[in-house]
Amino acid sequence: MTVLHVRDHSGPDDDRPALLLLHAASRSLADWDAVAPHLTAGHRVLAVDLPGHGLSAAPSWSFDAVLSDLDETLAALGVTGAVVPVGHSLGGMVAALYAAERPDRVPGAVNLDGFWWGSPGQYPGLDPDEVTRRLADIGDMARASAGQRMPAEYVEQQARYSVGLGIPYERAEASFRASVRELPDGGWQLLPERECALEMLDALDALDLFALFRRVPCPLLLVRALHRVPPTPGLEWLDELMAAYGHGLARDLAVLVAERTGVTAEGIGATHAMLLEDPERVAELVRDFASRL
Repeated sequence: MTVLHVRDHSGPDDDRPALLLLHAASRSLADWDAVAPHLTAGHRVLAVDLPGHGLSAAPSWSFDAVLSDLDETLAALGVTGAVVPVGHSLGGMVAALYAAERPDRVPGAVNLDGFWWGSPGQYPGLDPDEVTRRLADIGDMARASAGQRMPAEYVEQQARYSVGLGIPYERAEASFRASVRELPDGGWQLLPERECALEMLDALDALDLFALFRRVPCPLLLVRALHRVPPTPGLEWLDELMAAYGHGLARDLAVLVAERTGVTAEGIGATHAMLLEDPERVAELVRDFASRL
């Protein structure tokens, strides 16, 4: 087990559960910097670099190892009481897993747009065989880019693109800079490094998320991004795919909420980059949920 890199945003040291903030794949705890200050009035707030991300090491990657590392990290911080895991994307999946596997210490969990790519049946209106081919294309692209080395202008380019989504340049630049490792030649190493990233992608592909959501015993908040990012030139098919997946998620979340007492589904008027786009609204959703536990 490994003690992970943590940013302790502080907050009241009482019997209220701590909030454990978990970031997306290939991101870092810095993504939470604009959200955390809106949460500290009611809870101690801890943001973590997941294994292989930011400043946290990882010799390999598995969900079991991630949960053990979170246990070790909380113990090192002296956090022995209740914890509410709040995760974005990959972090949201980890939050749901932690709630399912640690029911004695988790009174509730939040998953912010952590739904991965789903299954072909979750893309209504599209041919399932075509969806299968496109999902394979997406997987191939993700694996091809895993752990790549990027040129010196990478962080600036990503930050400038983010401005088009309404994200302040300084916030985006700091967030991207924290999610990569600077190389001696001025370039950037994407994280996790390649072998670890491939293990992470394999673990994500093997996860049946809606089965996981159904076995979480505590209250669970599932938040879906309502806006899509602008189409990427040459990948216009991806926009059509994501539009269909949005409809499929809305349908399947409605079924889940009807089946499972304690599961709540919300939408947020932002893209997947919601932590950077609308930190106040993200914090409001988390605060309201935590206040009901």
